[in-house]
Amino acid sequence: MRNSLLLPLLLALIPLAKLSAQQPQALTAPFELDSNTTATYQQTIAFYETLSLAYPQLHLQAHGHTDAGFPLHAAVLATGGAWQPEAAKAQGKTIIFINNAIHPGEPCGVDATMLLLRNWLQSPEKMALLDRLVVVAIPFYNIGGGLNRGPHSRANQDGPEAHGFRGNARNLDLNRDFIKADSRNAQTFNQIFADWQPDLFVDNHTSNGADYPYTITLIPTQSDKLDPHLSDYLDNRLLPRLYADMEADGWEMTPYVYARSTPDEGIAAFLDLPRYSTGYAALHNTIGFMPETHMLKPFKDRVKSTYTFMDNLLQAAWDDHESIQDARKQARTHTIQKDTFALNWALDMERQVPQTFKGYTAKYKPSEVSGLQRLYYDREAPYTMEIPYFKFYNTTVAVQKPIAYIIPQAYQEVIERLRWNNVTLHRLTEDQTLKVEQYRIEDYKDRAAYEGHYLHYGTTVTTEDRQQRYHRGDYVVLVNQSLNRYIVETLEPQAPDAFFSWNFFDGILMQKEYFSAYVFEDKAAAMLAEDPELKAALAAKRAEDPEFAKSARAQLNFIYERSTHYEPTYRLYPVGRLMDLQDIRFQPETE
Repeated sequence: MRNSLLLPLLLALIPLAKLSAQQPQALTAPFELDSNTTATYQQTIAFYETLSLAYPQLHLQAHGHTDAGFPLHAAVLATGGAWQPEAAKAQGKTIIFINNAIHPGEPCGVDATMLLLRNWLQSPEKMALLDRLVVVAIPFYNIGGGLNRGPHSRANQDGPEAHGFRGNARNLDLNRDFIKADSRNAQTFNQIFADWQPDLFVDNHTSNGADYPYTITLIPTQSDKLDPHLSDYLDNRLLPRLYADMEADGWEMTPYVYARSTPDEGIAAFLDLPRYSTGYAALHNTIGFMPETHMLKPFKDRVKSTYTFMDNLLQAAWDDHESIQDARKQARTHTIQKDTFALNWALDMERQVPQTFKGYTAKYKPSEVSGLQRLYYDREAPYTMEIPYFKFYNTTVAVQKPIAYIIPQAYQEVIERLRWNNVTLHRLTEDQTLKVEQYRIEDYKDRAAYEGHYLHYGTTVTTEDRQQRYHRGDYVVLVNQSLNRYIVETLEPQAPDAFFSWNFFDGILMQKEYFSAYVFEDKAAAMLAEDPELKAALAAKRAEDPEFAKSARAQLNFIYERSTHYEPTYRLYPVGRLMDLQDIRFQPETE
């Protein structure tokens, strides 16, 4: 009897003994064996699986789906049982969320995060910091791009020897997909991020562009579009500390080199709209960072500088635990209470701050290809100078929030995305006619094929007060939530990353009914005979527009548009704005 009980126990211990014997080799990253090598997707996940077996403080969780057919993994480093969002929040932990390989050709974050989490697990001093922190890391976000591996897709980059491709399994750039969420990657990511609601976010990248001595540059969330409570902490405390700490560790940083032409003429802060990772994070009142290592620096240095940045950020998060959480709490409260929300911004070219910049002199010489003048950076002519840094953005479009939005249930793709981001939804309990504000789309422009869409921009609207019939089951979104920014910036059609901009409402942009001229002629003549004002308006239009006066069809259409036959839903944005709750009858969604 005793032997029969011991046998299963001994068999269970064999894998652990095997792991212990192999642990040093199993926990060695491919990068450590060859510093011009980045781990494949399979090697990355195998590394984390081994690490989680060796150290119970690391949990490797598989979530949902991606376009490549694999789940999206999250590695959670925590103590005290804080491996789930609810537990981490209940314990008051500061949550840092790290994303890697959104562009698998820029893989330094993959290898740096493998080393960072392993080294923290092996350091009692670092592990002590988990009394205040939880680290959630996506080991490999763009799995399909990672599987499309080769040495050539990054033509301007120095290593690694082989790497993944920017497009995912559907050839989407996932750093344009956070709002439209076409990919299953983004759909799963939205849900993980919304559940954790991190305090700080890091999305690791490698840059293209100008040549300069810095190994690492930094895009923080654009502070003029961040809540003031967070931007004050970011600009006045966290960023100065990170720049100082990185310089002390031998990795001097500069703001991302977003240059007008060459850096000596000035650089500008990057406007991270919600389609981008840090702009998406800002909708959740999360401070985001996009470290951009320099493409022409050795891969070894790119990995080490990324590692050092994350390590410094974690130390800062531990030291500033209370300040970060207090700033974020105030931001979330402010987001619930504020009445007016910015929807779009423009760079302020009248304001600048001096930025000490180390660069290489930009020069020109004849091209050996075209014979014309070409740009090059002369590394034999370095300089240090003050350049203008255009870091400020002004609000160009703002809107007063309604009490609630009401969304017809026909628009399930919109509803899904609101759910994925944990927006609280209600539903009408009966058919009702409600007084709402609705937008009429007056004008918009289209961007040529862009990430699977024809992105609308430059949208202008007029507002109409309407009595609109809604139906049982239509959705009510109260604008009294900490996610108000996400709600407003996706449901207001003027916003650059609104669901309207991403073509979710394009059915309203095509007229569905028309007229046959030979039939409508008689009705139009009768309308003119009965309506002197319409007749006068037609005459005035003829007088001011010679081309109009030459077109019988245009004149009939002028009358048709002013008739009862003209469809009221053409260009009528279907999402209603409720400015008061009237006698609306609704209840929380029960799904």
